[in-house]
Amino acid sequence: MTLTEKLLARAAGKSHVSAGDNIWVNADVLMTHDVCGPGTIGVFKREFGQNAKVWDRNRVVIIPDHYIFTSDSKSNRNVDILRDFVREQEIPYFYDVIDDPNGAWKFDATKGLLKRQYGSQYAGVCHAALPQKGHTRPGEVLFGTDSHTCMAGAFNQFATGIGNTDAGFVMGTGKLLIKVPSTIGFRLEGKLQLGVMAKDIILHAIGEIGFDGATYQAMQFHGSGIATLSMDDRMTVANMAIEAGGKNGIFPFDARTAEYVDARTRLNGTRSTYEPVEVDHDQKFTREIVIDLSKLEPTVACHPDPGQRKSAKELSHIQLDRAYVGSCTGGKTSDFVEFARVLRGKKVVIDTFGVPATPEIVHDLQNTRWGNQTIWEILISAGVQMTENAGCSACLGGPVDTFGRMNAPMKCISATNRNFPGRMGHKESQVFLASPATVAASALAGRVADPREYMS
Repeated sequence: MTLTEKLLARAAGKSHVSAGDNIWVNADVLMTHDVCGPGTIGVFKREFGQNAKVWDRNRVVIIPDHYIFTSDSKSNRNVDILRDFVREQEIPYFYDVIDDPNGAWKFDATKGLLKRQYGSQYAGVCHAALPQKGHTRPGEVLFGTDSHTCMAGAFNQFATGIGNTDAGFVMGTGKLLIKVPSTIGFRLEGKLQLGVMAKDIILHAIGEIGFDGATYQAMQFHGSGIATLSMDDRMTVANMAIEAGGKNGIFPFDARTAEYVDARTRLNGTRSTYEPVEVDHDQKFTREIVIDLSKLEPTVACHPDPGQRKSAKELSHIQLDRAYVGSCTGGKTSDFVEFARVLRGKKVVIDTFGVPATPEIVHDLQNTRWGNQTIWEILISAGVQMTENAGCSACLGGPVDTFGRMNAPMKCISATNRNFPGRMGHKESQVFLASPATVAASALAGRVADPREYMS
């Protein structure tokens, strides 16, 4: 069996499953956030009763992160709905925006968009926060009310996004009916060269199969090249499985996985026991694609979908209005390190925005020094507008006062994960997806640029 098949078989209490089987699986974790949480709660109460209790309060994780730092009153109210539910259900894993459990969330526009407006419990973007807070364990099943829940597949999990109705059912029962997906194998060999990042791997993979090439299939990444990829790298790749239509992305378990998970569960006091699934040597894929990491080049996905793959060099004629680094896909510490590596000692020539995915990442950037400057200071000196308000921000547009949102037609190069019309704001804008290094080079050039032009 493939990794996905083995994991789902275990979750269903079966010795063997095959692609196409419909099976009931037990959830290990259900995650929801401020956009879908109120709807999920509504379904749960409608179907199970106003006074019903969730199936297991210790397995529900609620993370406000999407429409947080905005003056939009309805968005602010969503956080309060989550808080009321958490109090009612006594759910321990709620990463509130404010510290006062009896308060109400309201973004203060007078303080501006750059300075921190959250309390000590706030965790940032759910997909980056889940592993940081110790909720991603190998061999488990994670359901989340967000399409990019598949990012947790980096940790040898079956992780997939579901809708509010399914989430409401899981909230009440801890189970969900799943059709076992077939699996496309991606065998990674070699090592990335200077200026090439994990984002280039997944953009290349999607370009190979098309934006719908993995529809309702698992995307399994394996091979000798895996050992060269950090957990941040693997998260970037798994995150965008959905951009090829994938049901999930998944990586094998190794020592690097164990090191990360063990440290995070210990730090946060979350459940530390887990049982990874191992690779079967006789596993069957619908097809297998070999990717030589050493031959990849900085890659850009052109508007309007991630399958429109071209090299950065091929697009050097495209003039840009904006550059953006952030989100679960491109706002991790290592993403900003590479962003800063290209920008250090230089100045951007177009509006450039930086949004760390979590408060922990903000802390990393503000406390890691390169010479006489922190990484944060290097970016500010380069002209990047950096916000301390970690979250999804303009990755998915949001209300008009969202930091970095495009409120007029423009061309933007972004380290985020999705580029359909209107995704980052104005419906006539164009978004080009790229790695943080390529975004940095493009911000310096004012056009799409290969980061190797600025690296030695």
